[in-house]
Amino acid sequence: MSKKGPISYEEAKRLAVHDDPAVRRELASRPDVMPEILFYLVADPSPEVREALAENRAVPHLADLRLAEDADDAVRSKLAVKIVEFLPELTSAEARELEHLAYRALDMLARDQVTRVRQVIAETLKDVAHAPPDVINRLARDAEIVVAGPILQDSAVLTDADLLEILSEGPVQGALSAIARRHRVGGEVADAVARTGDVEAVGCLLSNPHAQIREDTLDWIIDRARDVGEWHEPLVERPSLPGAAARRIARHVADNLLETLASRGDLAPEVAETLRKEVQRRLDPAEPEPPIPPKKGKPRAEASSPLDPVWKRILLDARSVQDAAVTLLRSGQLEGPTVLDALAQGYDSFAVAALSVMAGVPYEVGERIVAMRSPKGMAALAGRAAVPGDMLAQLQVRLCRVSPEEVLRGPEPDRCPLSDDEITWQLEFFTHLVTTEQ
Repeated sequence: MSKKGPISYEEAKRLAVHDDPAVRRELASRPDVMPEILFYLVADPSPEVREALAENRAVPHLADLRLAEDADDAVRSKLAVKIVEFLPELTSAEARELEHLAYRALDMLARDQVTRVRQVIAETLKDVAHAPPDVINRLARDAEIVVAGPILQDSAVLTDADLLEILSEGPVQGALSAIARRHRVGGEVADAVARTGDVEAVGCLLSNPHAQIREDTLDWIIDRARDVGEWHEPLVERPSLPGAAARRIARHVADNLLETLASRGDLAPEVAETLRKEVQRRLDPAEPEPPIPPKKGKPRAEASSPLDPVWKRILLDARSVQDAAVTLLRSGQLEGPTVLDALAQGYDSFAVAALSVMAGVPYEVGERIVAMRSPKGMAALAGRAAVPGDMLAQLQVRLCRVSPEEVLRGPEPDRCPLSDDEITWQLEFFTHLVTTEQ
């Protein structure tokens, strides 16, 4: 049978029931065969025939939907390649018209049990601006990094809100680094990635010139960089490095990196001079090391005052915020309003400790929830701590720095929006994060 000449309807019907599967396969691959004949071949017993159909763009989308349920992995894989290859060619209007057929097939393939099928879709959809958001979000949460990675790193369909939610859900290993390598990483997403402390992901974030790392987050990274050599070089080469950050980095890095840092052309003259002196000091061990300047922050009072509220007097006399919270809880003086009062006076760390103690979780868990700016995590912490529901929005905004439009709210304003099972899952997730890093 030749593909060069046209084929009649009667001839196509005869070939569709031919005993030789090779003949039926050639028919299935032709672009000029009538749609009803191609649809008939969807039920062909030969996988090779159905594979040819899966690759044929002339096949009706309803037939593609049937092929998406095919029992043969190779058929579904070839169908995935075809759908994602023609999808970028569609306009947004055409895509909407096909939603009930081609997109339904795409959605089914994005749920396929075979990793390779989902991977094919992810690797192509990552560059498609009008890809279906629900499919993109599903792939971004895939349990296999070969599927989730391309979407997390490259898909412009994912919003910052999507990425923050994915981060709060405990993504697959490697997902943090994929997000850190995105062409644009917003400030909130960069904060959430950085404060996980993941060595590889933070290194990727520092190396990404398009990552908007806020100064307080950069300070947080520098504080922990002393023992993480993988961060030193990307810190030194970080563009638009604040002078104060450059001075602090200088105390951690090796001599060769210090010289690189001192030779940067974008530092203020006085900063560059300070770094040159540090280089010289290292070359002359007899010169004493200058004292490290104190970190910025709210100064701690020397002693409590009788006019202070009880929680503040106990806090200022305690060894740590955790000890103060435990003391107040045991004396029955630790309640929701105490947390808000502490926030109003700038004692954020104590507020986190208070919530953690009331919820019965380690302080580090509350600290991680705040660092990752997780609305669900804060809702779980506050819910387990049994604070009034009307405080939840304030805690999300003031502690987690969640924008008002992204605040998690339940149907009833005075109740936690999460179920008991959801609260348990969130707290176990953040506990696991903390435990695995210790």
